[in-house]
Amino acid sequence: MRKTLLTLAASLSLLAAPAFADGVVDTSQVPKDITAAATGKKFSIATVVKVDGIAWFDRMRDGVKQFGTDTGMDVWQVGPSQADAAAQVQLIENLIAQGVDAICIVPFSVEAVEPVLKKARDRGIVVIAHEASNLKNADYILEAFDNKAYGAQLMEVLGKYTGGKGKYLATVGSLTSQSQNEWIDGAIEYQKKHFPDMALATQRLETYDDANTDYNRLSEALTTYPDVNGIIGGPMPTSAGAGRLIAERGLKGKVFFSGTGLPSVAGKYLADGDIQYIQFWDPAVAGYAMNELAVMALSGKKDQIKAGLNLGLKGYENLTTPAGAAPNLLYGQGWVGVTKENMDQYKF
Repeated sequence: MRKTLLTLAASLSLLAAPAFADGVVDTSQVPKDITAAATGKKFSIATVVKVDGIAWFDRMRDGVKQFGTDTGMDVWQVGPSQADAAAQVQLIENLIAQGVDAICIVPFSVEAVEPVLKKARDRGIVVIAHEASNLKNADYILEAFDNKAYGAQLMEVLGKYTGGKGKYLATVGSLTSQSQNEWIDGAIEYQKKHFPDMALATQRLETYDDANTDYNRLSEALTTYPDVNGIIGGPMPTSAGAGRLIAERGLKGKVFFSGTGLPSVAGKYLADGDIQYIQFWDPAVAGYAMNELAVMALSGKKDQIKAGLNLGLKGYENLTTPAGAAPNLLYGQGWVGVTKENMDQYKF
């Protein structure tokens, strides 16, 4: 009898509903039916990011960890030490071999991960993607916002600083990073329509989500095109690489920057006036949201995952699907714009 009671106690402890923790993500409106207690199972969910050890994905890890604390699910985050498509594929292969229940993926290269994600799905693993609107082998793709609108906003800001004239550079982490390239597409489309006296100086610079590479590629480009007066940054590290370059070359007030960034990375350059504007969404909330979708899919709630869904997270209260897109592509409304005037409001 005592053995039976101990076994029962152990089972109940596994499914005990943890209180939703005070953490980096506001979960006060998140439905409570995604816990291990509510679903009756402790799902294993791995989040695979482009590169480990940079501020953006450190912040995403905070959201993933909080999800595990809040729900009792077995969740963790992994990524290659450098932005490398083959290394990311190998991580996914390892997770398939482990038999995880779900994989949340932020692909470095959509094309590279398509075959291995198909393999995962063929084995019954749920796949949730982020920053990959053209991915085919995913159950659901969750974007923080309309990618072209995000890029258009970056260009609207840059055009105001340059007076709507001059040449600019554009960076992407990879030429196959779908979302970042859509941001730049949106920026260029907006520029051609609203700032006809501006022009892209050269093809997009591929910087591998690395601030030093950003610095070096931008340095080379500014040497080749000394009349450049603007930079649009796709990857988050460009904000630091561009800021450092502008500061070192004494280009403040001559070359202007508008791009993805985080206050923790770009704050010094914003405060000093070397760069003017950064735009971002909270990667912690995105990590939490992906894991929430994974649990919904695993626990028989796929019929609820569609346009209009409210995840109870800021920026993800009313998911939408673009006109003509597959119904598994879902957009939030999650970006914010930051200058030196309001950067103190954001602590990451």
